[in-house]
Amino acid sequence: MKRLLAMAMAITLCGCAEQKNPLFEEFDAPFGIAPFAEITIDHYREAMLRGMEEQKAEIEAIINNPEAPTFENTIAAMDRSGELLRKVRGTFSPISSSNSSEATRALEKELSPLFSAHSDDISLNPDLFARVKAVYDQREELELTKEEQKVLKNRYEGFVRSGAELSDEDKARLRELNTQLSMLQLNFTQNLLYETNNTFVVVESIEELAGLPEGNIAAAAKMAEEQGQPGKWMFNMQRPSCNPVLQYCSNRDLREKVYNAYYNRGNVGNDYDNKAICAEIVALRLEKAKLMGYNNYAELALEQRMAKKPEAVYNLLDQVWGPAVAKAKEELNDIRAEIRKEGHSFEPAGWDYMYYLDKAKQAKYAVDEQEIRAYLEIGNVMQGIFHVAGKLYGLTFKEITAEVPAYEPTAKAYEVIDADGTTIAIFYSDNFPRESKRAGAWCTSFRGQSYEGDERIIPIVVNCCNMTAPTGDGPALQSIDNVETLFHEFGHALHSFMRDVRYNGASGVERDFVELPSQINEHWAFEPEVLKVYAKHYETGEVIPMELVEKIVESAQYGQGFATVEYLAASLSDMDLHVLTEIPEKLNVMDFEAEKLAARGIPSQILPRYRMTNFSHTMGGGYTAGYYSYMWAEVLDADAFEAFTETGDIFNQEVAKRFRDYVLTPGGIDDGMVMYTSFRGREPKIDALLKNRGLK
Repeated sequence: MKRLLAMAMAITLCGCAEQKNPLFEEFDAPFGIAPFAEITIDHYREAMLRGMEEQKAEIEAIINNPEAPTFENTIAAMDRSGELLRKVRGTFSPISSSNSSEATRALEKELSPLFSAHSDDISLNPDLFARVKAVYDQREELELTKEEQKVLKNRYEGFVRSGAELSDEDKARLRELNTQLSMLQLNFTQNLLYETNNTFVVVESIEELAGLPEGNIAAAAKMAEEQGQPGKWMFNMQRPSCNPVLQYCSNRDLREKVYNAYYNRGNVGNDYDNKAICAEIVALRLEKAKLMGYNNYAELALEQRMAKKPEAVYNLLDQVWGPAVAKAKEELNDIRAEIRKEGHSFEPAGWDYMYYLDKAKQAKYAVDEQEIRAYLEIGNVMQGIFHVAGKLYGLTFKEITAEVPAYEPTAKAYEVIDADGTTIAIFYSDNFPRESKRAGAWCTSFRGQSYEGDERIIPIVVNCCNMTAPTGDGPALQSIDNVETLFHEFGHALHSFMRDVRYNGASGVERDFVELPSQINEHWAFEPEVLKVYAKHYETGEVIPMELVEKIVESAQYGQGFATVEYLAASLSDMDLHVLTEIPEKLNVMDFEAEKLAARGIPSQILPRYRMTNFSHTMGGGYTAGYYSYMWAEVLDADAFEAFTETGDIFNQEVAKRFRDYVLTPGGIDDGMVMYTSFRGREPKIDALLKNRGLK
């Protein structure tokens, strides 16, 4: 690691010696936002390498401190270490995921093994662990705050879970595994980005697009022109491009082509195929778990989550699986009826599900999604999101896009102001797809909340989404699903805005708790009194008619069979791979996934929401043995929203204050269940989830 780092530093210094690096200076833009346009790829490289060197020196100073270990000189000092590295990685990471380039991808690959080695140098250092353990062993005698106690516990357990108590031989192997896994996960992610943006379905004749909304046809024509094929129509595998084909296009052959292209990303035997990478990731994760004394990787991953054990995860998923499959079969009968109405006799396939389910929904509830879209212009939706945050928590949002540095021209920036006039965060809203942006939706930050002395340093939070973009002079009209996603990601942003902790080591919550703030925020999206605020016709400004609101509410549970089964299928596939105690010979993750789900009786027309070769949540890291977290958190969010509805006021100020105080503000000072029961007064029940999904 030392040799690699020295070589990288030498190369970097040769290239950047004469140019001042903005990352080494205090950012002088408003609110300390980075001057994105001034920072080059060489600046990032130089600063990250120096950041590792600085943190290494800080750690050495802690180890060599002649004074006896204390919370302040060991635990707090570790928490403060790596400030430059944290600053630089925080600035680079959102750029690399939303404005990726050949240069950023190359730098990620170059630095990935260095970061892995740097992390291991800290977590596997026996002298450092000895000091941490010395403080931990006297924790009962120390007069620590609740937050300090949690930071100490997290730090000690983090060392143990990172292999601090392993033999030297096992530590060496763990280092190798960590480096290999970081590179494999990065390769998986970069392959998937390429496949999503560069897998195209080309259409030669506009007649093949019958049923597709005009806005989507225009977007497809624009994409073809940009790809050097004017006069044609093209669809890539970003959801705003391909999903409308599956939902609205009457051309069954085209639906089949798009469906297969989407679900087979990373599974077509080309240079970007992820099957072998997935198999190797699973094998190395299992080896790592066994090295650490666990039977399988899921046990290792779940130990510090609310679920604790794989059995608890399967217990939840299995409770929902049966009712969800039964509901999906009811929907399939509706789909068959719609197929017969058109004079066909074929058995529905996967590429028929969304199309005919939409027709069945219209037949049952007279709901026309295209009619609803006219009231869901994205600017108005964002104002509705801000309105809800204002009503619940007293927040206001002042647009400052023109006053602050822009990392992306289409992103908007806002100052987030609390009820007392205090600025508590900066918020960037980045909503539209582009080739440099990975698929999906996520919340990230350029800077997390922290403290300098008694001054709270405000976070700089980013929501990245891939919503339907405007085409020509047309507005950016969104689907119901897209609106829910916008509310969801803003729930994560609210969590980041309001977090108020003094130590980095107390900022994070359990993976299966982290979706509670995001998912509960979805509940307000289609409440009638909220729709009246933001759902306005893009041409006339007319507020959405009450009868249309009633149709949305009445039909909200329709399609939940499909939605729940595809989600559960992905969650179960994730768990099934990570509870393996032995790896099958020549593991093919796609065959494994299919066999396991077939044995559970999944309808043949439904695939997992993500198939393993494009399942970045688990194979890219982050939600490994953790995709179940959305369902786990849904038990919490459905039960938590009932705390509002039980009062008869979805904006009840007393309940909102409790949610802010016990869930949004404390970071990870308390365990998730402690935070939830402090808010709710009891543990959560599954009943509300089943009712909300129409499964009870």
